Amino acid sequence: MISRILNAVGLPRLIVGGFVVALFVLGRIMDLPLQNLLTNSISRFGMNAVMVLAMVPAIQCGIGPNFGLPIGLLAGLIGMVSALELGFSGFQGLMLSMAMGAGLGALLGIGYGLFLNRVKGQEMMVGTYAGFAAVSLMCISWLMLPFKNPELIWVLGGKGLRMTISLSDSFGHVLDKLLSFKIGGLVIPTGLLGVVFALAAAYKLFEMTKLGMAMNLAGQNERFARAAGIDCDRMRVVGSGISTALGAIGIVVYAQSYGFIQLYTAPLLMAFPAVASVLIGGATPKEASVSNALIGTLLFQSLLATTVPVAQSVIGGDISEIVRLIVSNGMVLYALTRGRGGDAADG
Repeated sequence: MISRILNAVGLPRLIVGGFVVALFVLGRIMDLPLQNLLTNSISRFGMNAVMVLAMVPAIQCGIGPNFGLPIGLLAGLIGMVSALELGFSGFQGLMLSMAMGAGLGALLGIGYGLFLNRVKGQEMMVGTYAGFAAVSLMCISWLMLPFKNPELIWVLGGKGLRMTISLSDSFGHVLDKLLSFKIGGLVIPTGLLGVVFALAAAYKLFEMTKLGMAMNLAGQNERFARAAGIDCDRMRVVGSGISTALGAIGIVVYAQSYGFIQLYTAPLLMAFPAVASVLIGGATPKEASVSNALIGTLLFQSLLATTVPVAQSVIGGDISEIVRLIVSNGMVLYALTRGRGGDAADG
């Protein structure tokens, strides 16, 4: 019975889920407002879910967890600053940012997929450094691109984009406030969750198409897929393009919920929590599903949302940043070394 539950749910999910429940119970014992903890958990889930969802097509097409996610994030950032430069705000600005980011992300993802086809077997390491290189290149580009909006550029010198750009007067919290409601002290960001589940449903429908099934088969068993007449290299490019486009949309959703756009080195390490989340959700480097992404995001972000306030109330003092780093990096390390059912991850 116990082994059946372990195989169905997976040891990583059981351990992390049990730890999250224990933190909520401890928070209640320490008289922390449970509604605030739940609200933060739900909000963080909505902020990060699309970026984690971007891992699914990458794993399914055979390139493994997409450590090159920063390439997609940069596309989304370019979409947002371009929309602001053109003077768009509110829901229109948000939609334009998503459209431009996804379009640019898809193009960059296709190029990235073609590049990965030349380094088969080393996708995760190469993807990591490709993401690092792209972020470093954009650090120079942010200073040189000809933006003129005074809200975006440095006050002194009048050239180069700022490190942090406020969205309070444009499309900050547009999705969070859309149709949101309260249940007691619990705030439900309906618009934010609606976008997440709409994208998840759209990708689920894509999985049922002929192209989606071919891509999944190419990732699971390349030899069998080639025998069935599937162009595996093409499927890897398709998966990379979708993953990078979702990453671009994901950073737009994240930024509007956060209330700021962060440029320069901000996207550098954002792939690691996303990879950890999908692996905690039950994915492996060779298999993943939409449910793995959503469950993993909920567990990972709930853990981060509850650990810091609970640790502060138990230990005392301002150690929030230290605790956050320990927990987030610890969970990334744990997820990368564990597979489904608690076995060490292969590959």
